[in-house]
Amino acid sequence: MNVVRPLVSVVDDDESVREALPLLLRTFGLRVETFSSAEAFLASENASLTKCVFLDIAMPSMTGPELQQELNRRGTGVPIVFITAVKDETIRQNLMKEGAVECLFKPFGEADLARALKSALG
Repeated sequence: MNVVRPLVSVVDDDESVREALPLLLRTFGLRVETFSSAEAFLASENASLTKCVFLDIAMPSMTGPELQQELNRRGTGVPIVFITAVKDETIRQNLMKEGAVECLFKPFGEADLARALKSALG
């Protein structure tokens, strides 16, 4: 029997994150697609297939929080895990109030990632 693995999308303008994070996510048995911008993610067919989004906060053009608002407006209900280098608890709390399941501060470890995935995917 062929089991369909959940699709996780990584949306980050930092190429090193788009290379490293998917490798780690795949160790959890997930399929992973990467996008260099929020617009590229929204334009893809994967936007409707994604079971969880790992999303950078600060990106040019459309920011992570703006993408979160757009996904909320569309009623997708897709769980969002924000990732950021800016360690600001106020920003984290605001993102969680808007529906994010987690906000990880870079650098984060495998245990942090596992907890975020559990929150997002159950």
